[in-house]
Amino acid sequence: MSNQDTQATTLGLAPVAPRAANTAPAHGPIPLDDVPLNAFHIKIAGLTFGAHFTEGYALGTIGYALASLNRQMPLDAFWTGMLGSSALMGIFLGSLVFGWLSDKMGRQKIFLLSFIIITAAAFAQFYVKSPVELCALRVLIGFGMGGDFAVGHAILAEFSPRKHRGTLLGSFSVVWTVGYVVANVLGLEYANASPDAWRWLLASAGVPALIVLLLRMGTPESPRWLHGKGRIAEAKAVVLKHFGPNVTLDGGHDEHSTMPGGFARLFKKDLIRRTIFNCAFFVCLVIPYFAVYTFLPTILKAIHLDNGSSADFLLNGFLILGALIGIWLTIQLPRRVFLIGSFAVTCLSLVALSLLPSSASVAMIVAFAIFTLTMSAFSNLVGVFPPECFPTEVRACGVGLAIACSRLGSAVGTFLLPLGIVQLGFHATMMVLAVVLLIGMVVSIAWAPETKNLTLNEASGA
Repeated sequence: MSNQDTQATTLGLAPVAPRAANTAPAHGPIPLDDVPLNAFHIKIAGLTFGAHFTEGYALGTIGYALASLNRQMPLDAFWTGMLGSSALMGIFLGSLVFGWLSDKMGRQKIFLLSFIIITAAAFAQFYVKSPVELCALRVLIGFGMGGDFAVGHAILAEFSPRKHRGTLLGSFSVVWTVGYVVANVLGLEYANASPDAWRWLLASAGVPALIVLLLRMGTPESPRWLHGKGRIAEAKAVVLKHFGPNVTLDGGHDEHSTMPGGFARLFKKDLIRRTIFNCAFFVCLVIPYFAVYTFLPTILKAIHLDNGSSADFLLNGFLILGALIGIWLTIQLPRRVFLIGSFAVTCLSLVALSLLPSSASVAMIVAFAIFTLTMSAFSNLVGVFPPECFPTEVRACGVGLAIACSRLGSAVGTFLLPLGIVQLGFHATMMVLAVVLLIGMVVSIAWAPETKNLTLNEASGA
């Protein structure tokens, strides 16, 4: 037994399939899951990465635009909260609606439609005359983002070879973080440059969105989706055009491919554990993530790291570094080990923050740094597990449902954190968030599948 298998067995996990499973036969047809990485894979990855950069950027601009906007359109607490959360509301709705439509109508249509909505709504922000108009446009932007989250993960997973699938899907988090950090930098620099700076800042999200939209034109339909709908000739034509005559779509028969889709399918006996796992682990991850980083000044003050822009710079650096480390760990570790271990580390980090006295500032900073690095690293798995866990006919529905639950969880966590700090105090609130992470770890130990070395059909049917 290998060291990796011994480690997995010690943790009570299933041994990982040997690497040899990734290699295609030397002669004869090559399964799509084992085709070598080529320029077309890079193009599809680039289009989905560009989308995530745009989404991180668009969400990052609102915080800096609100202060400038408030001088032209005075905002009360209600409208400040509505504008801050409006995109999350849209993501919740869009991931459900477009996830369902993508499984019914196809990936390619939603792949374009989502960015038509994002581009138009982003540019339209320049012309708003009231908080109501801006809120409606932010909901529309989030609606498009929700659709793109659902279909982007699905279409990249369905084209990617299994050897590189985890790296490509896990990189979403890195690119999203880069977009968010770029928005932070521009917001700090230009948000107060002129009375209308907020208009330019918000509308600037339309520029990368338009570029992504134009480049997405001509993207082919997913051959796996076509195959599942019985459109075999069209599926084979896509495979032939982009991968060559020696590549076959069938890397093992998908026994689910002829079953009806829709959200009800996710709760059938063979998929319900997968559905609950993906929703639960996603929610347990994002509640502390959004709660902590939405109210970061309060957290930094509590750990004596509230020295202005230098703290922001340090945090942004840790977020990007953690996301890059996460890609490497996705390659090196079994999915289960990475997920369960990360839940354990982040849980213990928040336990340390809750138990350490306020005078132990160095120890609190170290604990928060470990939390930030680990949280950013294993956030990559939210782009990996959902598309690998569901069969083709409900892949976008499954991804969309997990995203919708996560955004609902993040909204609840963001709402409750300041109340918790006021009512319970900082240390007790950190312990509550640690319990949320502990629940995520327990659910993952019980139900997380190991999908790293499986074909996409095997992963979704295991």
